[in-house]
Amino acid sequence: MTLVLPPRLTASAELVRDAARHRGLRTVQLPTFAVPDGVRAQYVHAGPGFADAVAPVLGIALLQAPADWLARLPREFTRREILAMPIREAYALRRPAFIKSPNDKGIPALVYTDGSRLPGPDEVDPRTPVLVSDVVEFAAEYRLHLLDGIVHTGSQYAERGKPRLGPLSPEALAFGAELLAGCGHTLPTAIVVDVGVTDGRWAVIEANAAWASGLYTADPRRALDVILQATGPASAVTARNRPYLRTPAGSPPRPAVHAP
Repeated sequence: MTLVLPPRLTASAELVRDAARHRGLRTVQLPTFAVPDGVRAQYVHAGPGFADAVAPVLGIALLQAPADWLARLPREFTRREILAMPIREAYALRRPAFIKSPNDKGIPALVYTDGSRLPGPDEVDPRTPVLVSDVVEFAAEYRLHLLDGIVHTGSQYAERGKPRLGPLSPEALAFGAELLAGCGHTLPTAIVVDVGVTDGRWAVIEANAAWASGLYTADPRRALDVILQATGPASAVTARNRPYLRTPAGSPPRPAVHAP
């Protein structure tokens, strides 16, 4: 079995590569986003741009959270209002909001003073989904690597908006377990979810595809378990995970659903 990697590796991706090799997987690092003749691979670990380029060619499936997953979470898990909408509707916003793409970095994740500050229709498809959130501050932020209904590994990555690496706290672990108990059925079986503390209460920050997520100080071997279930042969995708297949870049975006 082979894990394909992009032309440039982050320190985190190098840890994934080494963990894969230690497990006996073959790794291939491509020099470009093109797949050379004869290359075969079953898994990918890379950003969305590279993954979208190589996965269809190699027959690799990519799992991710639904575009409107965060907006549909109960308020007890978000602690703020979050709406999912096409960017054409976000242009009408006349208040500050934190706006981002749901599953990639197409729309920079920033606090926008109003919708007019977003990339315009000359730059992005007006149907492009975005998440629009109340502006909040997180005192501490953690990344949870979730696998088959449990928190498989994780780590702290920020404190009060600044990088801070550390172990996964018992409180973050407990909140992750609570989230999975209440809403785990709304996610694929392998996913990364960032959580944090805002105004003294735990909240979900966002969901990220495991195949595109950095590890911080998480156990690379356990993170690899999550990656290998979040990406693999398209023919092997289970019925449970089929609703969470990523649509390749360039395809019409799936419609976002407004939060109630």
